[in-house]
Amino acid sequence: MEHELPAEPHAPADTASELNNLLQIISGTAEIMENIWEGNEGSDKYFAMLRSSVDRAAQLTHTIAREGGATNEKILLHPALNYYAEKKRPAQPATKTRVLIVDDEPLAVELAQQTFADAGFEARTAQSGFECLDLVRTRPAQFDLILLDLSMPFMDGEETFTRLRQMSPHITVMLNTGFIAAERLERMMDAGLAGFIRKPHRPSELISHARRVLQTVRLSRAGCVPGLASACR
Repeated sequence: MEHELPAEPHAPADTASELNNLLQIISGTAEIMENIWEGNEGSDKYFAMLRSSVDRAAQLTHTIAREGGATNEKILLHPALNYYAEKKRPAQPATKTRVLIVDDEPLAVELAQQTFADAGFEARTAQSGFECLDLVRTRPAQFDLILLDLSMPFMDGEETFTRLRQMSPHITVMLNTGFIAAERLERMMDAGLAGFIRKPHRPSELISHARRVLQTVRLSRAGCVPGLASACR
């Protein structure tokens, strides 16, 4: 399958974001290949080399990103949910957890959807903020979690998030992006963003943090945590 090359990015923020998106695709594809080749003699060594190279490249990319004011955080939970992070996990719902993956990069969407499906989630996708809003507008309670990229054309992740909160203040949104300025992430957290994970990450890291966000939101709803509308039902 052929894919058009992305437009030339502007350094350092756009460059870092684009590099992290590409590293995310490489990392996700490598893990799928690793699962296919599991048990083949000698393959573990080469996949370990590939993982190490992705990690090194990610560190170099983050060095570039810091020049543009990027957050130094890799994974964040909304501060109002930290109290519940170590508490006993609630029973999982009988139905599958429903996630909407929003990203304008087709390969990234495909890999994330496969990752969530393999982990037992019911995963749907949207390739723009507009498509995301259309899906949520029809049935605001149809998704347990929205996984949202930041860098998208026409309507970026922050504007999509703001409109989602206006549409349904109880919705749980987690940001999944390659670059975000520290003050921008803080602003979104203040507005009720439930969690954040920076690309590139391993599929297992994404699933682990998504489950952590969902579990802490479920625990917090009984107490209706101030500052996190998704906890108040």
